Amino acid sequence: MTKSLGAILLVEDDEAFANVIGRALTNRNFKVSHAKNNNEALAFLGKQNFTYAILDLNLGGESSLKLIPLLKEKLNNIRILILTGYASIATAVEAIKLGADNYLAKPADADEILSAMLTSQASENNKYEESNLATMSVRRLEWEHIQRVLMENDGNVSATARQLKMHRRTLQRKLQKRPVKE
Repeated sequence: MTKSLGAILLVEDDEAFANVIGRALTNRNFKVSHAKNNNEALAFLGKQNFTYAILDLNLGGESSLKLIPLLKEKLNNIRILILTGYASIATAVEAIKLGADNYLAKPADADEILSAMLTSQASENNKYEESNLATMSVRRLEWEHIQRVLMENDGNVSATARQLKMHRRTLQRKLQKRPVKE
């Protein structure tokens, strides 16, 4: 039997995606434990020592960002990858500031996830710096601005809409869409 390359805590609310990624990582000799939300993830912490964590940013309306400092506190050598279908500069910067090692936008396959998990975005000159804004489309700039203001308001859509002087329902429609490509 081949030796495990490490234990992974996979926090993902999409059951089908979690099964596919979990199986692929298990086939690559990792031991994978799957949690569907923050509470399940925290329950795993007392039971097992993890080398890696893969956190879906949006877990059915709750953010996994608050897990980052808790994981780092309990397991100071853990490498954390944030995986999201709603990538933005604001959330990437926030995740890295909280201690995540890398940030990857969905869709991503097991090889991309593994590569991102094993390399540190924080150690590079952060590719999510403001200088990248010069090459973005106007629609992408709007998306990034909305995400930044949303982060400043701790995810409060009503407060964000007031600050942006936008109707709340309009903002909700914009937030439901996938981010615009650069």
